Amino acid sequence: MHVLLTRPLEDSKDLIFNFKSKGFKVSHLPLLNIQKINYEQIDFNSYEALIFTSSNSIRNLETKNINKETICFCVGYATERSAKLRGFKNIFAAEGNVNNLKELILQNFTDKQKKILYVSGEIVTQRLDIELKSEGYSVNRLINYKVLHNQNLDLEFLKKLKEDIPKIIYVYSENSAKSFLNLIEKYELVDYWMNTNLMCIGEKTSSVLNGIKWKKIFLFNPGEEEYLLYKI
Repeated sequence: MHVLLTRPLEDSKDLIFNFKSKGFKVSHLPLLNIQKINYEQIDFNSYEALIFTSSNSIRNLETKNINKETICFCVGYATERSAKLRGFKNIFAAEGNVNNLKELILQNFTDKQKKILYVSGEIVTQRLDIELKSEGYSVNRLINYKVLHNQNLDLEFLKKLKEDIPKIIYVYSENSAKSFLNLIEKYELVDYWMNTNLMCIGEKTSSVLNGIKWKKIFLFNPGEEEYLLYKI
């Protein structure tokens, strides 16, 4: 079975290795490029907790001067793993979506007078900082990266893709879905997906691609990729 993964390589390499080791053909098409945003110097010691809604928010953060005992709230297990690799020890991980992350914070960080730093990309689908402020929390937001859409396909990759259209495609965000739709339209690939199963994180992601004729659309959480392979 041919599988197409669409996250940046740093987030996909474990799945690529795992799927290939199980005999699947794997193609990789990163739909987004991550660009670091420089930010002003911050006194991290003034914050009692950090919130990370993606691995990119950790990778683009200067963590050398941050106390690794600081409480970290991570949106999912991939983000938790990135936090551990940077040396953070006091980590709470949600199950892959911002609503679960919010509930995790409400349950485990009850002193609303203590300051929280929310580290994120330039564009987010849900303003967690504003939602927490409405609950009485003291939250500042740090934007440390932005997302650029991949606007072109390598012609050799395109040729091979047309010769063997993937049976499964994983798309991880609304931004990624928009990038994928642009590529489909630009390279006249609209009619190629009738035998392809589209795997999306959340309804906002799937809604962007609903106009394409897929075999079937599934919703999933990060970490369920391999499980979904055996539902097809």
